[in-house]
This record gives sequence, C-alpha cells and structure tokens, in this order.
Amino acid sequence: MSRVALVTGGSRGIGRAVALRLAADGHAVVVNYAANMAAADEVVEAITANGGTAMVVQADVGDTDAVSAMFKEVEERLGRVEVLVNNAGITRDGLLLRMGPDAWDQVIETNLRSVYLCSRAAMRGMLRSRWGRIISVSSISGISGNPGQANYAASKAGIIGFSKSIAREIGSRNITVNVVAPGFIETDMTEELGTEIAQEVASRVAVGRLGRPEEIAAAVGYLASDDAAYVTGQTLVVDGGLAL
Repeated sequence: MSRVALVTGGSRGIGRAVALRLAADGHAVVVNYAANMAAADEVVEAITANGGTAMVVQADVGDTDAVSAMFKEVEERLGRVEVLVNNAGITRDGLLLRMGPDAWDQVIETNLRSVYLCSRAAMRGMLRSRWGRIISVSSISGISGNPGQANYAASKAGIIGFSKSIAREIGSRNITVNVVAPGFIETDMTEELGTEIAQEVASRVAVGRLGRPEEIAAAVGYLASDDAAYVTGQTLVVDGGLAL
C-alpha cells in the first residue's frame, strides 16, 4: 500500500538511501533538505525516473514555523505523512572544554529538537488515520558515547529516550516509534575522517568494513513496513558489530 513518507535530511548519505528505498517499496516520498537543493532534486529525479512519486521540500527542521509550513505543504500536495524518518543531523565535534555554547545548541537543535518538532507534527495526522511509523536515526555514539562528541552523543541518546516515551504514548493507536542506530557508515561525514582513521575503525568492526547507506535504509524499510507492526520502542543497532 502506498503511503506518504517524509525523510528529513533526505538529499544525501543515509537520507538519500532511505528515500530511494522507501520509494522502491512503493511509498510517495518527500525529500526534505536544508541547503543543497541540487542534491535533493537529484534524489527526486532518481525516484520519478523509476516510476515513483516524490517531491522536494526545503525546511530547517529545527525551526517550529518551518516545520509547520513543511507539513502543511506536504498534506496539500500528497496527503498526510504516515511514515516519518527523522534523519537530519550535523556534527560540531570538539572536546568539551573547548566546546562553545553555539556548537552545543546547533547540534541539539538540528539533531534532537527536529525530532520533537517533526514527530509532533506528524502525529496529528497519524492519530486521525490510526496508523503511522516514526523512525529516527540515532547513532552508536548515543549508546556508548564518543570522545569529542559530547553534543552529538547527547542529541543521539536523547532521540532514544524520546522515542521510547512516545512509543508508550501512542502505541494503542497503531503507531510505532523506533530508532535505528548506525555505526560508521560510508557517507560525506565519515569521508572527513580520512583513509587512515577509516581503516582503523574498520579493523574494529566484526565484519571488517564500514557500513553502506543502503544497509541502514534496509533497516528503516523494515521498520516502516507492515511486517514491523509489533515492533515499537526499540533501537536497532546496525554497526557491523562495532559495539560488541
């Protein structure tokens, strides 16, 4: 059954892979982006070229008014959002003693406040439909922490606690809320690490390599499906065994 799926930060990396996967699964996909219109348009073109339905919406998902406007536009053009994937995220790494308030606030706003705003906006329509899937992308950093990422780890841990709480609130309405926690995935973010660090990380992964965005998208695709109707409040770690 075709449903409307909104992917925040859907123009590249994991978000792009998720958008393509959900489209392949038959969903009408909304690709949200913050700044890179060309990349978002490319994702939509890839979806429509394969016979799918997709649209682009620009919005700062950490901004209340922008999120409200985004959901209004999507509902007017495609209908209610029934699958929400909270994927938008940034890093502003640094040791805590050198981490200024701006670096903290920016990461919390984009990574955690956005999940609150978008989930709340999507829930209204889901409650009326009595069906919904909210899937948020966290990180193993939110489970085990990571030096130099106090802000990022806090935002990603917050997503897990937030998701467990609202899963309890709305589970009886046939709405599931889950989290996917990736390990190190081959994206623009991890490319910044450099080859030497990437190889060192891969050596600590049980399967011996970094993950691919499509492997995270597969987990999201499952949680968005009817097959996952009895799965809620869970954190699915997809890290190749890094956290073992």
